[in-house]
Amino acid sequence: MDDIDRHIINTLQAGFPVCDAPYQQVAMQLGLTEQALIERLQTLLDNGTLTRFGPLYHAELMGGALTLAAVKTPLDRFAEVTEIINAFPEVAHNYARNHALNMWFVIATETPEQIRHTLTAIEQKTGLAVVNMPKINEYFVGLKLEA
Repeated sequence: MDDIDRHIINTLQAGFPVCDAPYQQVAMQLGLTEQALIERLQTLLDNGTLTRFGPLYHAELMGGALTLAAVKTPLDRFAEVTEIINAFPEVAHNYARNHALNMWFVIATETPEQIRHTLTAIEQKTGLAVVNMPKINEYFVGLKLEA
């Protein structure tokens, strides 16, 4: 990652314009062409520097709900349990952790009531207890990269 990539990331963390040509507007602000900005973003995604580029929605303000959940999965069943959990459309992402609760995942639902239903269904299909860790407070941690 070079100084231009750092500047792109730092700039985009402050927001992305809602207009007819947002990439063009950001590119002009950065002193780049629109095509150069798009290519650099794609390279950052392709090489894993960025894992995603897109909007973040505040589900609760839209009537929905989110929670972080985890299970203690026997290592010999890890692939099987991953497949079961990932088959739920409510599961946003799932990842392994080096912890007693070794599989963590985020559940996003259209209503708060659906969280409990989804957790129960996952327990029934996997045969494993699911630990629900709902958000108590929300924090924003900005990342600024030194040039």
